[in-house]
Amino acid sequence: MLMAQITDPHVMRAGKLVYGALDSTAHLARAVDRLNALDPRPDVVLITGDLVDAGSAEEYARLRGQLDRLAMPFRLIPGNHDARDTLRVAFPDQPWSRDDAFCHYVDDAWPVRLVALDSLEPGEVAGRICARRRDWLARQLAAAPDRPTLILVHHPPFATGIAHMDAQPMREADAFAAVVAGHGNVLRVVAGHVHRSMSALWAGTLCTTCPSTAHHFALDLGPEKVVRWTAEPPGFQLHRYLAGAGLVTHAGVIGDHPPTRLA
Repeated sequence: MLMAQITDPHVMRAGKLVYGALDSTAHLARAVDRLNALDPRPDVVLITGDLVDAGSAEEYARLRGQLDRLAMPFRLIPGNHDARDTLRVAFPDQPWSRDDAFCHYVDDAWPVRLVALDSLEPGEVAGRICARRRDWLARQLAAAPDRPTLILVHHPPFATGIAHMDAQPMREADAFAAVVAGHGNVLRVVAGHVHRSMSALWAGTLCTTCPSTAHHFALDLGPEKVVRWTAEPPGFQLHRYLAGAGLVTHAGVIGDHPPTRLA
């Protein structure tokens, strides 16, 4: 199974630019083109939150226009810039849980079971996995203890070393970790939010983040809580699962970087 991950596209209204300088929708269009051109193509694309910038219906319509061009299915989770009700209306074909207000779900259609966990806490930048969400997660993991499983969540539950991000950490992350640690079949927790590629051992598994399809936080590992952006190349990740061999993650760059055969 081959899974592509993109994150934090921050699609905005027509004519509006991120920080007045960056067309995030055009960047997402290039990401879609890049994923469609992959050989082999991914089986599914995972998009880990901050799908749009302000949670408006217009933004979700623009997002849908780009994602519908994908040649493969896609699965979404919300981030702190998203709005649950508007997201559900725009994407009624996602397998949202029907008995819960949270935008989470389980997709059992693949060799790797996808458990999408909603960490959005309205009005806050930081995420949260509250008792109600932990209980839901525990039930889903207990239902298939022998299935290889990947958890999708927007907010990474570990300290990143970037001071302004760590000033607003995921709330109740330790309790979240206690749920995950009891299930050795969790291959990976994949996240977004930090607009950079990172990895950390967490709760007995590996937790990774994916670069944005658009803009990136600067690699500032000092103590200052200053938000700075950088024009590093946008990227994506490919998570390749082989039974008996586990999950391997590859990093890819979006843009025109053709392979060259060395003499």
